Amino acid sequence: MFILTCESTADLPINYLAQRQISALPYTYCLDETEYVDDMGEFNGRTNFYKLLKQGKRPTTSQINTERYKNFFRQHLSRGDLLHVAFDSGLSNSVYNAYYAAEELKKEFPNRRIIVIDSTCGCLGYGILVDMLADMRDNGASFDELYDFAKENRYKIHHQFFSTTLTYYRRSGRVSGPAATIGNILGVCPLLRLNREGKIIAYAKTMGKTKAIAKTLEEVAAHVQNGENYDGRMWVAHSDCIDDANKVVEQLKVIYPKADVKLYEIGPVIGSHCGVGTVAVYFLGDERSA
Repeated sequence: MFILTCESTADLPINYLAQRQISALPYTYCLDETEYVDDMGEFNGRTNFYKLLKQGKRPTTSQINTERYKNFFRQHLSRGDLLHVAFDSGLSNSVYNAYYAAEELKKEFPNRRIIVIDSTCGCLGYGILVDMLADMRDNGASFDELYDFAKENRYKIHHQFFSTTLTYYRRSGRVSGPAATIGNILGVCPLLRLNREGKIIAYAKTMGKTKAIAKTLEEVAAHVQNGENYDGRMWVAHSDCIDDANKVVEQLKVIYPKADVKLYEIGPVIGSHCGVGTVAVYFLGDERSA
């Protein structure tokens, strides 16, 4: 028997993860020095997060430390081997604490296998990878087959997104202060993606949301597997901009009628870095470039 685990930054609802028998270790975040646990939507935490953000609360996040990983892993190692799919190392260094915790626990559980793999994915891209692994597990695939699949396919999960507000990208250093101020006034929307290393790359910008949506759909078409015959997961996430996200969803359903198009909300950890106004599309495609 083996157990599949991840972290709350996969941004799937906790009830869905429970249904799929995937246990998630929650991140924490702070708003004006008050610490909260990412409840993965269980107690309406995401809605409250964006409400507080709009009130001017400043969010910060931190890594999951080694001890929290060890305590989380112990719970599952008592029942079987463990494959932990970790949050993107391009966005957080937490995975290195997970590696260390796993090595320490190998001494405590010498008869158990424990492997940590860097997903190189975030938000629903991360969620798609974990969900696909759960499908394989449920269909009888082995521990090694899941691990090999994750290694081979993590770079094929694309993250295409745009933002209507540059303030939080300025804070993270993605755009300069003056550029963000001018961009917010003029309605400039940056187009971003994750590269092979899982790092955010700003590759273009448009004037206004309509053009940002059109450019995002162009990028999806350029990379998606099997073109308009794509029949895999094509999940959309948004940070408190449901109307913009619905426009993207409606067009994706027309272009890719066979795809599994779903809409979710970006959780507070990723939301702390993108702020309000980001829409993202996640799907399987060719290998992400550097």
